[in-house]
Amino acid sequence: MNGPGRSGPAGGPSGERPAWWSLAAPDAAQHLASRPEGLTTAEAEERLAATGPNVLRPERRTGLVGLAVRQVSNPVILVLVAAALVSSALREWIDAAIILAIVVGSALLGLVQEHHASRAVARLKARLALKASVLRDGHLEDVASTAIVPGDVVALSAGSLVPADGLILEAADLFVIQSALTGEPEPVRKLPGVVAPAAPMPERTNAVFTGTSVRSGTARVLVTATGEATEYAAIAGRLRLTAPETEFARGLRRYGYLLTRVMLVMTLIVFAANVFLERPPIDSLLFAIALAVGMSPELLPAVVSVTLASGARRMAARGVIVRRLDAIENLGSMDVLCTDKTGTLTRGVMEVEAALDPAGTPSDRVLRHAVLNASLQSGLANPLDEALVERGRRDGIDLADASKIGEVPYDFTRRRLSIAVRANGAGDALMITKGACAKFSRSAPVPEREAATPRSTLRCGPRSRRCSRPAAQTGFASSGS
Repeated sequence: MNGPGRSGPAGGPSGERPAWWSLAAPDAAQHLASRPEGLTTAEAEERLAATGPNVLRPERRTGLVGLAVRQVSNPVILVLVAAALVSSALREWIDAAIILAIVVGSALLGLVQEHHASRAVARLKARLALKASVLRDGHLEDVASTAIVPGDVVALSAGSLVPADGLILEAADLFVIQSALTGEPEPVRKLPGVVAPAAPMPERTNAVFTGTSVRSGTARVLVTATGEATEYAAIAGRLRLTAPETEFARGLRRYGYLLTRVMLVMTLIVFAANVFLERPPIDSLLFAIALAVGMSPELLPAVVSVTLASGARRMAARGVIVRRLDAIENLGSMDVLCTDKTGTLTRGVMEVEAALDPAGTPSDRVLRHAVLNASLQSGLANPLDEALVERGRRDGIDLADASKIGEVPYDFTRRRLSIAVRANGAGDALMITKGACAKFSRSAPVPEREAATPRSTLRCGPRSRRCSRPAAQTGFASSGS
């Protein structure tokens, strides 16, 4: 959302909320009747009762009646119901009973499956409830994010999900990932301060928003908006759409319409032919209707429901919950499935596959330097460093003969992390730098002949692109060092 502040529900006791990012921290706290040490438990409970829980407007749950109606609303089922009524009118009680039994059984099978799936999803959501570190009664405690209210003071640290919109009271090296709201690919630095009221969201550097996360650093934030009053809720409200009809459901609906048209045409043709042949009109009509009933696919709904329910049970055994049966056919009809590689289809654990020199050949020296850098750096822990440390432990790499004498932490401008080490506290110092190869080639070019000399660390100079090529060709991530 790139426009200026939007008006909305009151952010606190003082009534209509202003563009809170344009307020100094003391003014914002006064507006929200809050203070640096946060609210008391009693104040928080009173505000929670007034503002409601800190959640987006929940999806309207479909009850049993709604689920039942959905099971019988497709044209094939309606054709069978019509056939059962006609059979009853013709006093064909057995035929009518069989058709109705198939319809009811098919509908019940789908109803039970979807109802159980909906309940399982609700239980999962309850188990995944997030908590945040909030100042209550002057001390930090873990509070369910749904219980956060305007005026609360929330403590954020690396990895925290921002639970509500808020104004930064204090921050230390705070970088926030807010690409979900603004599309910015890089983490954004956040600082206390005052921003113009008309500033678009990317320029509100003194504020954090629901739906973002902390990449690094720490902060304390004064909550200014929760639930439906947040910027995230405003965007989500515009994106709320009715779930599209699946291709499988669309195919069944079209088949039902085709069947209905064929049956109507066939009935009219047969009835007209019998009348033309001077047959009794009533007998001709009953014959034509009986013929149409005979064309109806009585077992089709049952076969479809049983097949999809079987697929749902097999997927449930593999940990997949199917909320709507007709979604299974959509999944099975895919030709190409595009997804990210952040653990959705993998174990989500990074491993070191190889350590290569600029020529693309395996190098124990490069691996040792990478493990030294990961083991001795004091910044934010990350999966890459954890994978390097684990590889060093597995390979028995001894780091006891090296001591750290300095460090240049990672930052999002330099995009490198450097440590200086010395063997047993004596001899020449060695700087080991880890970062993207492209950054090395732009900032520290070296002659090709010096790229892997015994006395230097491995650096990516004019041949830096060769560092990442072998890994890129195999689909693995790479890092220059």
